[in-house]
Amino acid sequence: MAKKEQEITVKDIEKGAVVTEPGSAERYRSGDWRSQRPIIDRSECIKCGFCFLYCPEGCVKQTKEGYFEPDMYYCKGCSICAVECPKKCIKMQEEKGK
Repeated sequence: MAKKEQEITVKDIEKGAVVTEPGSAERYRSGDWRSQRPIIDRSECIKCGFCFLYCPEGCVKQTKEGYFEPDMYYCKGCSICAVECPKKCIKMQEEKGK
């Protein structure tokens, strides 16, 4: 049986939506061009972490209280967190002052 030519594995695929160079994200405040920002109603939040799981920027972090909050320096306002939230406690608000 002939050996397969250059079989591509998952290790060969470049990571997407992830900063691969350590420390490079701090140089770029990618949230500066955001037109909408997520507003979270903590009274409705069940701390499920869906916003964390679905955020393509990886900018949602868990607080000491167990809530999940986006880092506004890097949030691009894509609204995926609001769409995926099962309690619909994340609403998108137009960014002001930009």
